[in-house]
Amino acid sequence: MALCDRLKANGLGGVSLSLDDLYLAPESRAILARNIHPLLAIRGVPGTHDVALGEQALDDLVAGRPTLLPRFDKADDRPLGRDHWQPVSAAVDVVIFEGWCVGARAQAASDLIAPINDLERERDPAGVWREYVNQALAGPYARLFARIHRLVLLAAPGFEVVRGWRTEQEHALARNLEATGRTGAHCLSDEQVAAFIQHFERLTRHTLSEMPARADLTLFIDERRSLIGTARKA
Repeated sequence: MALCDRLKANGLGGVSLSLDDLYLAPESRAILARNIHPLLAIRGVPGTHDVALGEQALDDLVAGRPTLLPRFDKADDRPLGRDHWQPVSAAVDVVIFEGWCVGARAQAASDLIAPINDLERERDPAGVWREYVNQALAGPYARLFARIHRLVLLAAPGFEVVRGWRTEQEHALARNLEATGRTGAHCLSDEQVAAFIQHFERLTRHTLSEMPARADLTLFIDERRSLIGTARKA
């Protein structure tokens, strides 16, 4: 939102699309869970997004065609109806496509063998889930991310800060739901957050280790999210 405001202040039109707004509905993820692996019922990792929807939205924006940008309701864990999507009727100068694994690349097959945490050891001992995620990155997601013209990485100091950040996000969501009277919506407890983030540990660590070398711009931030350094691709 800050970037869009800054663009507007400089006479440019900008819109943002989040990878999070491309999550599949629970019913679609349930099919993946039955047919491939139970962990795919949980949104978040590559393989749980509607990649084709993202491709169409980005292509329409770049071409200057009127489009509707999808929106996902995390409290209800499902996409909002099209009447709640953001209409974009005019050509824009900049499209900000953001998300926790935007631009991520697949790992080598040999890197998938050893489990990285308790979740992988106990719930994916044969590596079926992490192999599916990796194949999704190498295929549909690679084609989606190929549309990126400039890759910017917000580099956290390490995966160790993710639990605290994600807990803060969940508390903010709970406050917003309470303020708007949505008492029946679902929020994660602090203990559930600790379990939930294990789904993202592998790809987060992989991205933090390899993306700075190829990102057009890397912004290094500390635990308080303050900028502590930058790096540009040579």
